[in-house]
Amino acid sequence: MTTTLTAQELRTENPATGELLRTYPVYDASRVKAALGRCAAGFARWRSAPLAQRSSALHAVATQLRARKTALATVITTEMGKPITEAEAEIEKCAWTCDYFADHAQHALGDETIASSATRSYVAFRPLGVVLAIMPWNFPFWQVFRAAAPALMAGNALVLKHAANVTQCALQIERVFAASGLEDVFATILVAAREMEPVVADPRVAAVTLTGSEGAGSAVAAAAGKHLKKTVLELGGSDAFIVLADADIDEAARAGVRARFQNAGQSCIAAKRFIVEEAVYDQFLNAFVERTRQLVVGDPLDRATQIGPLARADLRETLEHQVSQSLSQGAKAALGAQRLERPGYYYAPTIVTGVQPGMPLFDQETFGPAASVTKARDVEQAVELANTSTFGLGGNLWTRDIEQAERIAARLESGAVFINGMTVSDARLPFGGVKRSGYGRELSHFGIREFVNIQTVWIGPAR
Repeated sequence: MTTTLTAQELRTENPATGELLRTYPVYDASRVKAALGRCAAGFARWRSAPLAQRSSALHAVATQLRARKTALATVITTEMGKPITEAEAEIEKCAWTCDYFADHAQHALGDETIASSATRSYVAFRPLGVVLAIMPWNFPFWQVFRAAAPALMAGNALVLKHAANVTQCALQIERVFAASGLEDVFATILVAAREMEPVVADPRVAAVTLTGSEGAGSAVAAAAGKHLKKTVLELGGSDAFIVLADADIDEAARAGVRARFQNAGQSCIAAKRFIVEEAVYDQFLNAFVERTRQLVVGDPLDRATQIGPLARADLRETLEHQVSQSLSQGAKAALGAQRLERPGYYYAPTIVTGVQPGMPLFDQETFGPAASVTKARDVEQAVELANTSTFGLGGNLWTRDIEQAERIAARLESGAVFINGMTVSDARLPFGGVKRSGYGRELSHFGIREFVNIQTVWIGPAR
């Protein structure tokens, strides 16, 4: 691999104060090359390790995460502003997911016999090699572990390029794997995003998984496609939260607040476009506004805090612009719609009504504590509005009529539909989207099979 790395350092800030935390020198080409070489050599050994050995290693990772949960959660909160209770839950979810894949990989990766003209024929799932994971900052541990746990259990190695503003998280993740005996099949590289094309092109990289923006996904997919490398892309969403006239309105409002404002709204699968049937629009809006008004904004290290800062100054500026532009086009602020005058990158929990297609709050992904609410005259228009989006990651549907809900789910253009419950990612279920939300799946047996060679073995009669 040959490249010139032009960025000199990565900087991290405390988003609750705006203060500089630390700078980190980027890795030069020789150090990146060494990390790739170490993982490629480790893969040659790891691919042949029995599943029981891989399972033991993943259980060890889970043990490390739980033992260091408080310290690791504090790093998350300090670097990107997530409330400490949510950060601790993120670490626990990562540990649970490692345990899940350690316990269930055999079922997903076992040979499958298929009858054919052969004496015996079967499909085997072989590892591909080194998987490059390009990950975002909003769930700085979870995004990594949901990719790493299945990839490693499948026999691959993984190299992480994390978002610059969570560099300490990236280094802590590397230490967790090293402490679990996996230092030769997991590595973190500190490289600026604009320098990633040569890394993608490196012949030791077999495949790429990315969670990030449409622009980043398009650029990485183009670079990987040029070299015929498999990619999985999760590129965000603008999830619809549909409330029909027969829904449990109080429960829908309660879940809606958490679905929109968890992690200060900085989630790909957060509910973003609330589409409410006209008959219950006022009832839902009143309950939604009152519950949102009660959210506690504050220091993310305070265990009482429910809403912390946005992770970066530019993220707040983008959200401010999306809200102000939508208001200038005729939407109305029911709550918030302003930054909070305090140190750090805080924005008030916001609800905007009368949002229509063509407004930024409807058309664009909003990454922050702002919910848009749109009135639908009936079920048909609710479905039409939900599908009026370039995104298709997840979605919510609230109704007491489950048979109707399942018929509607079949018409919704999204990778997941959660009926009468908040959309979440779960190791047992596939996760991913359609349209401009990307392609491929993470998690479950679908995810673990994304980065394998699905090999047909055909055996004729011995002669």
